[in-house]
Amino acid sequence: MKKMIIMAMMMTIAISASAMTYSKARTEALFLSDKMAYELGLTKSQYEAVYEINLDYLMSVSRQADIFGTYWTRRNNDLRYVLSAYQFRLYQKADYFYRPLKWQNKSLTMTVYTRYSNKSKMYRGRPSAYSSYKGGNNRGGTSYYKNRSVQKPSSHASGNKGRTSTTGKNGSTNSFDHNTNGSHNTGIVGNGNQGRNGNGSSGSSNQGNRPKRVFR
Repeated sequence: MKKMIIMAMMMTIAISASAMTYSKARTEALFLSDKMAYELGLTKSQYEAVYEINLDYLMSVSRQADIFGTYWTRRNNDLRYVLSAYQFRLYQKADYFYRPLKWQNKSLTMTVYTRYSNKSKMYRGRPSAYSSYKGGNNRGGTSYYKNRSVQKPSSHASGNKGRTSTTGKNGSTNSFDHNTNGSHNTGIVGNGNQGRNGNGSSGSSNQGNRPKRVFR
């Protein structure tokens, strides 16, 4: 009888600490990467790489000890090659990006939902890697992204945080605005009704529940 109880307990622990399925990890990686693309101002190629890196990490974590273990370190190392120095500093300051998983009630929980509560709200289309990448880039000793060509924003001058420019392959420049009004306490969002209110008043656009981009 005692042996059966121990086996049952072991099975319960194994189920609680199991890694995400590919389908679940893909969904969560897409949501996380989309929000990183929005706040950090990722280029298209950065967005593709960030999705791959997030998927690899989520598929590798299976227990509490893994959350800040080897694969978390590899994720950060990979992102250092993919993000600009400015973007990486913002990433580190946004705890819901830097520490995307936490252990709660004996299971893994995504922290990005503390800031973005609307799970259906997306700012970008799906990266092409969403339908083709199955994982595995984080298995080697050297970062897969070390010598990979990833287009980064041309600059993030400290005095021009309201607009970021990226240079396309044809030499054209694409710009996008960053909302810098107000302040933000990392990880504390409540219902997510920060940023533009979408009331259709003059000078504002109807964006719904759209949190502000983070600039510090």
